[in-house]
Amino acid sequence: MKALLIQVRDNPVVLEEEYQSFLRYSQLNPNELIPINVFEKIPTSNDLSDIDGVFIGGASEANVLEPHIYKFMPGLIEFIKICIDESIPTFASCFGFQAAVLALGGEIVDDRENYEMGTIKIELTPASRSDILYQDTPNNFYAVSVHQQKAVEIPRDCQLLAKTDICIHSFKVNDRPFWAFQFHPEVDRQTLVDRLKIYEKKYTSGPSQYEDVIQKAEETLESNLLVKKFVERVLIK
Repeated sequence: MKALLIQVRDNPVVLEEEYQSFLRYSQLNPNELIPINVFEKIPTSNDLSDIDGVFIGGASEANVLEPHIYKFMPGLIEFIKICIDESIPTFASCFGFQAAVLALGGEIVDDRENYEMGTIKIELTPASRSDILYQDTPNNFYAVSVHQQKAVEIPRDCQLLAKTDICIHSFKVNDRPFWAFQFHPEVDRQTLVDRLKIYEKKYTSGPSQYEDVIQKAEETLESNLLVKKFVERVLIK
């Protein structure tokens, strides 16, 4: 087994934490999960040689709506298009979800007033019942979601699998092994606590709001299981 983890992280502590989180919940070994950080190298089709699948992580340091600042965005979107066109099994989380929406011709909007932060309940759609990843996931499961950009409609040729009241949360590209998640399947409650402390100034108004979010945070077992399900049900045939 060999998979790529595309990371969009400039903070070395979070870079390592994200890698360890994907290892933990995928249950892959370090020699099976190869990280590529787009701040250092933009992945291309050459990186897909002998690769069984691709994970794409989050990005608290970047914004998909600012390609003029984050110069790797065009290359990352092109890489996602290649994964879709070549049917490379792909699991795109948070920033990866947003980049995938753009790669598929959809729209991401900025929302810094009414954004999700913490652990939230995810509502499944009827289509999720026949999806290989979601088919045994209970409705209204808790997941970590922290984002100030969102998609309100799924791109063309995709199937909506999960949502909340304010945005779509998961879709699969039709006839392709490509899943995208606005929430963070790879992040659990404790990791949220640790990571949000690092980004407290960006996502909260101060210590009081941070403590409120943490006190209300729930465990996210069903969300975390999706990473392992992707490995067992899609990558391992």
